[in-house]
Amino acid sequence: MTKETILYEVRDYVNITLGLMLYTFGFTFFLLPYEIVTGGISGIGAIIFYSTKFPVQYTFFIINAVLIVAALKVLGWKFLTKTIYATFALTFFLEVAQDIVQMPNGHFFKLMGEGNDFMSLVIGCMITGTALAIVFLNNGSTGGTDIVAAVLNKYHNITLGKALIIIDICIISSSLFISNFGPIQDRCQMVVFGLCTMVIECLMLDYVMYWQRQSVQFLIFSKKYQEIAFAITRETDHTLTILDGHGYWTGKPMKVICLLAKKRESLQIFRLIKSIDPNAFVSQSSVIGVYGEGFDAIKVKVKKKNKEE
Repeated sequence: MTKETILYEVRDYVNITLGLMLYTFGFTFFLLPYEIVTGGISGIGAIIFYSTKFPVQYTFFIINAVLIVAALKVLGWKFLTKTIYATFALTFFLEVAQDIVQMPNGHFFKLMGEGNDFMSLVIGCMITGTALAIVFLNNGSTGGTDIVAAVLNKYHNITLGKALIIIDICIISSSLFISNFGPIQDRCQMVVFGLCTMVIECLMLDYVMYWQRQSVQFLIFSKKYQEIAFAITRETDHTLTILDGHGYWTGKPMKVICLLAKKRESLQIFRLIKSIDPNAFVSQSSVIGVYGEGFDAIKVKVKKKNKEE
């Protein structure tokens, strides 16, 4: 293992830890005190906790252990090693955070005050959705239904947010059939709130992940195209294509650099272009998706008959 690989791994674990701490903060301080049902294994743990007072972190740990063993063959050790780490870390963080939030009378402190259930729900889910995205973007997982969603995302062109929505609907709806949660009106309200948590959390997850993965296309018109092409390939590690163009007014041939890159790399590319040719004409446009080496994998199934043909 090279020094660079070790640094990448350390960076992943640091970012995963920060994401887990953020998730713990959002879940324990904004959702748990108001008895808001959420999706995922944390949601199952919350439902069990509200009805039996069995600690959330223990339910989370037990279910995760079963799912990790079941998904080992599909996702591999590299993904699940970080998931195992996240499972232990989140179990620890949840236990510490609940000790902080719990008051002497046994109830949890409501940070947003009484009667602000929905506002607490919105803030909490924005935090937990962002936290999940941070964990996923660093090749990790909080475990639980994230493992199931990761399996679906690996083999099908379905976003992680949509995969989690399908799973979370089943978990949230289950609270409707638990009589310990009070009369049917209270249970219906709990389900409605749970659906709101699901939508907000998944939208935040998809938004943050899409923002990080968003790609752009550059068309660069410059007489110094060779210098620009060399600088871009050297500094960004991207390959590019040089197209043959023809100026309408000048009647002269012109070379056009066509480049696909991540949106976060745009500033670096613009700086390279400007340092070589400040008068270059550059077109930048967002693209819906880029698939292939260096970008996202093509996740569609090809029928055996088509492969043979």
